Amino acid sequence: VMHMTIRVAVAGASGYAGGETLRLLAGHPEVEIGAVTAHSNAGTLLGEHQPHLRSLADRVLLPTAVEHLVGHDVVVLALPHGASGEIAAQLPDDVLVLDLGADHRLESAADWSAFYGSEHAGTWPYGLPELLLTHAAGAAATETRQRERLAGARRVAVPGCNVTAVTLGIQPGVADGLVEGTDLVAVLANGYSGAGKSLKPHLLASEALGSAQPYAVGGSHRHIPEIAQNLRAAGAPAVSISFTPTLVPMSRGILATVTARLSDDAARLDPAALDARVRQAWEDAYVGEPFVRVLSAGQWPTTAMTLGANTALVQVAVDHAAGRVVTVTAIDNLVKGTAGAAVQSMNIALGLPQTAGLTTEGVAP
Repeated sequence: VMHMTIRVAVAGASGYAGGETLRLLAGHPEVEIGAVTAHSNAGTLLGEHQPHLRSLADRVLLPTAVEHLVGHDVVVLALPHGASGEIAAQLPDDVLVLDLGADHRLESAADWSAFYGSEHAGTWPYGLPELLLTHAAGAAATETRQRERLAGARRVAVPGCNVTAVTLGIQPGVADGLVEGTDLVAVLANGYSGAGKSLKPHLLASEALGSAQPYAVGGSHRHIPEIAQNLRAAGAPAVSISFTPTLVPMSRGILATVTARLSDDAARLDPAALDARVRQAWEDAYVGEPFVRVLSAGQWPTTAMTLGANTALVQVAVDHAAGRVVTVTAIDNLVKGTAGAAVQSMNIALGLPQTAGLTTEGVAP
């Protein structure tokens, strides 16, 4: 077996996403960690900001400048939105660049300017390997996976964490024509690490502990156009989604509850047949996927099941009285939601086993 050593630089190494990427890369059998960089924390030791990363604690954070990032096989950009486009443009085309920010996720420049208020940096291959792609070919629709578009890629836009949870939860029903894409409702419970490390009063422990607080209510959340983009790719002719995230007192995790109205065809099935058909669609969508699992009937996901793991755990039920499908999906926002998706996409792009350096075992209780 040929072993290749892949040199990886991580920019934004003092933040949560950068730190989680380093945690995963430190355990990756083919990776050597090169430069670790930061902006305002440059010149300090990584261990001051990521004291849990013992093997890297003595590393000095370099300034996030192109001169420190060149010369690596892979560059991970864990930077604020709007900061990665300029750096990526200066890196050679043969370097694999993984953007954990939002800059290159959206295909529509109009969506980008509407939700982010700046100029669109362009669109990169999208780093959700399990995304279903439904292609209408005459009468028969064919299905592929986004993973096929990542093989050999040298630029990858890692998805938003909420987007991953919502997409993986509901896309089997969209792709199978069981639900309507135009009446989706998603309500999420989110851990605080999703808000990043910056100090804001509502993120203080005194405000957050013992309290649940909604944010970006009323269609303003920046992940909405990205979810719609994914579900159109999965086969929805049109998408409208009411999306409400809620911060709850935990540091990690997303529990995404997504409901969708049954399609007219699905609503005509008798209840037992519908239940079986829905379950089959979800199980078929993820058969053979190492990181996405539909739990056995009656077992519902919790965020604790996914803590520290690159897993998305999904359950689905039909609410016959409401005429809706209900799905609940749990992920660790920092792993499958961010850093794990980056490492999984890196593996696929470089032709490594997609599971290299990633675990499906969670940390509980």
